[in-house]
Amino acid sequence: MTPEYTQPIDGWKIIEEGFDPHRVRASESLLALGNGVMGGRANFEEGYSGPSLQGNYIGGLYYPDKTRVGWWKNGYPEYFAKVPNAAFWPGVEVAADGERLDLATVAEVRVFRRELDMRCGVLRRWMTVVLRNGVELRVETERLISLPRRETCALRYAVTPLNREVEIDFTPYIEGDVRNEDANYDEQFWEAVDVESDALQMRLRKSGFEAAWAQCCTLDTGLLQHIPATGTRAASHAKIHLATGKTATLCKYVGICSSLNHPADRLLAAARQTAAEACAAGFDTLLPEQTAAWAERWARCDIEIKGDEAAQQGIRFCIFMLQQTYTGVDARLNIGPKGFTGEKYGGVTYWDTEAYCLPFYLATAGRDVARQLLVYRYNQLDRAIENAAKLGFSNGAALYPMVTANGEECHNEWEITFEEIHRNGAIAYAIYRYVRYTGDSDYLAQCGLEVLLSIARFWAQRITWSEARGCYVMLGVTGPNEYENNVNNNWYTSYIARWSMRYAADTAAWVREHHPEAYARICRVRHFDEAAECARWREIADRLYLGEDPVRGIFLQQDGYLDKEQQLTAELDPQVRPLNQHWSWDRILRSCFIKQADVVQGLYFFPEDFDRDTVRRNFDFYEARTVHESSLSPSVHAVVAARLGEAAKAYELYLRTARLDLDDYNHEVEEGCHVTSMAGSWLAVVEGFGGLHLNNETLCFDPVLPAAWRSLTFRIDYRDRRLTVRCTHDTITIHNDGAPLDLKLWGLTHHLDTEVRGTRPTSPNTIL
Repeated sequence: MTPEYTQPIDGWKIIEEGFDPHRVRASESLLALGNGVMGGRANFEEGYSGPSLQGNYIGGLYYPDKTRVGWWKNGYPEYFAKVPNAAFWPGVEVAADGERLDLATVAEVRVFRRELDMRCGVLRRWMTVVLRNGVELRVETERLISLPRRETCALRYAVTPLNREVEIDFTPYIEGDVRNEDANYDEQFWEAVDVESDALQMRLRKSGFEAAWAQCCTLDTGLLQHIPATGTRAASHAKIHLATGKTATLCKYVGICSSLNHPADRLLAAARQTAAEACAAGFDTLLPEQTAAWAERWARCDIEIKGDEAAQQGIRFCIFMLQQTYTGVDARLNIGPKGFTGEKYGGVTYWDTEAYCLPFYLATAGRDVARQLLVYRYNQLDRAIENAAKLGFSNGAALYPMVTANGEECHNEWEITFEEIHRNGAIAYAIYRYVRYTGDSDYLAQCGLEVLLSIARFWAQRITWSEARGCYVMLGVTGPNEYENNVNNNWYTSYIARWSMRYAADTAAWVREHHPEAYARICRVRHFDEAAECARWREIADRLYLGEDPVRGIFLQQDGYLDKEQQLTAELDPQVRPLNQHWSWDRILRSCFIKQADVVQGLYFFPEDFDRDTVRRNFDFYEARTVHESSLSPSVHAVVAARLGEAAKAYELYLRTARLDLDDYNHEVEEGCHVTSMAGSWLAVVEGFGGLHLNNETLCFDPVLPAAWRSLTFRIDYRDRRLTVRCTHDTITIHNDGAPLDLKLWGLTHHLDTEVRGTRPTSPNTIL
């Protein structure tokens, strides 16, 4: 697949050269900024009357948008939680001799360039335009959302007339009259609480969250006067005369505070104080602060690829977006599929967090940050139990939601809401992965066991005893492959259910032995009878049906999969891709084509359970039938391909995920970036090409590099150590800032003190 849109490639910048009105929405997504608690799309400060998605978002706030479905089914959630589009804070209206600057209406755009500097989290723009009244202006802007000051945004806006003396009007403003493009019934989510000349406070109508915005502005060539508040706008204004070639620079500092962190009656004061402190510091102080904060993050998570600038830019873009979206400073926050770049999917939490994002934060942000993602689910356990009860489950069984903002299910498609229950397995697996990687077994006693036993209770009630087969079966599910609904015995769902029950039973025994007081509390609070329940879980796990085809030597994705007409994706006409935009759902359901990793997802999660030949047979069979029409799909396949030594195939799939948005493969980046799948790009590089994995308790590396790459360098945190790993095609060197440890390189054991170097064996003992 060849992308249709190209721009200069730079390893540290996303560059937009030339103004294309057809690309405005896409660029708004790609150049978005955030700091982990808030963010927004790269809308033009001066406004834009052409097609645009104006979007700014505050983490943790949501609006319960009334569910909209064609046919109501019992158990549907009453609402879909939406991340509310919040007040537009970057606004700076500019007019020259009475003509307003608007790139949709100017007479000519002579120069236009924007750069998202990922090294420091700053968006810059340079442009020269001719207005309809003949005035030629040069405009230079800089914008940041502060990483060290979590409630602060700032911008610098400079205007220079090039062909004559002009009268310039500056009107910096904050506008609270905004709407969500994805609102089900076009409701106005926000209502005004207080609007003043320099600040405004708004309330979300149904959820009751409140937020306040305050601006403090300076102009180097004149004085700004506050404008009396009207409607939902806070604004100030200045009119100045500028000689030809003289520049006027406006700096705007905005404080954004929410009721998550401040009492509602103190919000305006908090926002004003935040803006005033930023203004007192000045843009020339905020900028180096921002640069230093990002430098500290990059020191822990940067990946360097030599020999492939497109791959280099792609992985840095993914890392940058992930770091902008979640920083772990608040256990009430999580990672929406679009981050702070758009509204699609409601902006709330999916299973993507546990299955894809957790490993990235484990290895690049440290144990405490990753732990917050688990605590988020622990804090919502009682809601998960309520979700299960609504569907008829009892005795503290938990079904974690497919989509949520507060723990309550809010997805409204029956085949996902009721049937895509493998999400429970991802929550359990995340606990296992965290404990195994960090060694923080105490988490099991503090939080983990309660989640695991509630999940195991769900699985024990969800299975059915089949007299005909003489074993337990799992009926009526949707696996990760959402192009198959209401199937029986989806292999991945059954496999992870079996594993979850065994892991819960093992964990219960461990907590009982090592943390008896915590164990007693859990038994009391959760009414847990270990002997009876664990025996039941183990009996089900031992007798749970998992389909196989002995002729092909593969696991059956679900009952009846081989009854379908077997076609390969290579045989599809490119004109019918993506299938969900060209085929009827009936036709998709009857086809053998797979949306994303399903059986292969299990092979990825549990590599120690299968020998190399088994993995290869299943991978070759299922990948050839996978259309990768989920952004989550290519990365998992890339990791498994790399484990099999298929570097070329892994590289092909890696580019599909790392440059999915930059090259707009799916022609949908205007809706926002695929942030959670960006974590999959990191997996493809570090676990795939870098070969990082754990075998029992041993850290292992089995790198396999694409042909074009000269070297790969990445950094990971591992149990209070910071490791820098540099791979070439034949060598691997690891530098250690921490305690010594033993590890394996290409299957051979090495002792790592401060540095170790390994050479690829002639016949490497790889993971599979």
